[in-house]
Amino acid sequence: MHRLLTDEPGLKMLLLGNDAIARGAIEAGLAFASTYPGTPSSEISANLFEISRETDLYFEYSTNEKVALEVAAAAANANVRAMCMMKHVGLNVASDVLMTLAYIGVKAGMVIVVADDPFMFSSQNEQDTRYYAKLSGLPMVEPSSVEEAKEMVPYAFDLSETLGEPVIFRTTTRVNHSNGVVTLGHLKPRVPNGDFTKNPFRYVCVPAVSRKLHVRLLEKLEQAREIADTSKINTIEGKGSWGIVCNGVSYNYAVDAVAALNIKNRTQILRLGFSHPMPQNLVKRFLKGCERVLVVEEGEPYMEESIKAMAQEEGLTLPIRGKGQNLFSRLYEFDPVMVRKGIAACFDLPFTTPAPPDLSDLPEIPQRPPTLCAGCSHRATFYAVKKAAEGLDTIYPSDIGCYTLGFLPPLSMADFVVCMGASVGTACGFSKVTKKKVVAFIGDSTFFHSGIPGLINAVFNNHNFTLVILDNGTTAMTGHQPNPGVDMEKLNLEGYGRISIESIVKSLGVQHVTVIKPFKVKKSIAAVREAIEYKGVSVIISQEMCSLYAKGLKELKDRVFYVSDKCVNHRKCIDDLACPAFYIKDDRIHIDPDLCWGCAVCAQICPENAILPLKK
Repeated sequence: MHRLLTDEPGLKMLLLGNDAIARGAIEAGLAFASTYPGTPSSEISANLFEISRETDLYFEYSTNEKVALEVAAAAANANVRAMCMMKHVGLNVASDVLMTLAYIGVKAGMVIVVADDPFMFSSQNEQDTRYYAKLSGLPMVEPSSVEEAKEMVPYAFDLSETLGEPVIFRTTTRVNHSNGVVTLGHLKPRVPNGDFTKNPFRYVCVPAVSRKLHVRLLEKLEQAREIADTSKINTIEGKGSWGIVCNGVSYNYAVDAVAALNIKNRTQILRLGFSHPMPQNLVKRFLKGCERVLVVEEGEPYMEESIKAMAQEEGLTLPIRGKGQNLFSRLYEFDPVMVRKGIAACFDLPFTTPAPPDLSDLPEIPQRPPTLCAGCSHRATFYAVKKAAEGLDTIYPSDIGCYTLGFLPPLSMADFVVCMGASVGTACGFSKVTKKKVVAFIGDSTFFHSGIPGLINAVFNNHNFTLVILDNGTTAMTGHQPNPGVDMEKLNLEGYGRISIESIVKSLGVQHVTVIKPFKVKKSIAAVREAIEYKGVSVIISQEMCSLYAKGLKELKDRVFYVSDKCVNHRKCIDDLACPAFYIKDDRIHIDPDLCWGCAVCAQICPENAILPLKK
């Protein structure tokens, strides 16, 4: 039995934040879940996927976030509790659905989990999802800890049903990927089957219907504001004339800072867990008891701007500060010292940044920059493309996935990356306005997610570029989740279809389509060169299973290579491939047998044939 199905209310369990969210959903009676995986939210989906194999919970990895939100919205409007999960940039993809779903509302509880990523640990931007709550007019809740992450999910479902609206459940990486002790609650029975009552003048958003639904949305927003004013997840603690307003993980830093600065008897803290709509009466009452206020929030000055507006409405002139010089930045994550320093600066308190601990007696920590894994088929593909394009003036648009790391030298195979699927669309633009040869890269999961429309555009408008689809048989970057091209029988799962990328590409009218096995280096180079020379849209499908995924499926070849005495130390293997299995010792190249996966790419490019398989 999956541990998150443990039916022992009161039992304490150490959980990852994402595990806690999944547990909270199960306690809330979640019956339908959908997602497109994205760090830092991926573990929520992984848990629910596993739970769905043991229970009547329905779970799916959808093609993209837009589709995920659509299927969940339908379930919620058929009276089944539903949850949709994604990372912050995924909400961009789903925003078209979100805006009108806010008009329609839901019948059963629906929670949209959106994980923001301050500091961009695994993302291309730091956008703040709170503005989507404001844009859509939907309520939003934000946990401050792992325990709250579990407790707030059932609250969000109940709130959704009270309002008849989806609720956005915003987290940040620090909550998603922290561990904490969680007290298990009761498991509410699931209701997996529902029914939809037809009412076109309620659910079909033509202008005449939407005009009325917009009125309904604003009424629901006002109702949500009244609930926020008395919500148990909006709290005021402490007494004093100094005020601190915070949300999310910043609340924990603020509490610690107030204690460390010894200002508990002078400071009150307003923590907003129900952060949109802002609880106006609660905030105004809080402001009236303060001489000055500091807003502690990661990301944008979302609360700060609203609080200043509320103060103006009440005719209050107290200083309200947040973002600004010597206080808080709109950049990156906060940390305890940063928050302590900001609070001290705002309230004119003496503060000296703690001296870093003396680590002089410890060895220097080795640098671990992100890199493609040893044995990664993407490295072989990039090498083949680079060799095939030698002498050509090329542009390499790339996409979101492990292969984005191909931008690093010595591969240097990414010149332009925007968002999921954009490699194909941007390749269209580059091919039209430059005289350079364009070779774009996209992963298999990303191709299904949002690459297909760009390829249709390319064929229709007769663009001239080569698209390389990196098919490694899984959604690797976020943790080996399935996608429509994955062979689910390898995972012992039945009842799934499987979509052929080659068939899709050919059906779109692409005339030059080639499938390569990138570990066969010479053949791959020749095939890529032929594709590049083709006038029009050409597609290379590079098929080789992700080495980590293959190892998990026990399909990895058990062989290791070593550098023999034939090596003349020209270092072509390192300079061209930079596989992390290589290392230099005593000015000679060696291969770490514990890292080598046996792909043999280095052996194929060594001029002296000095790299050989190691005998067992």
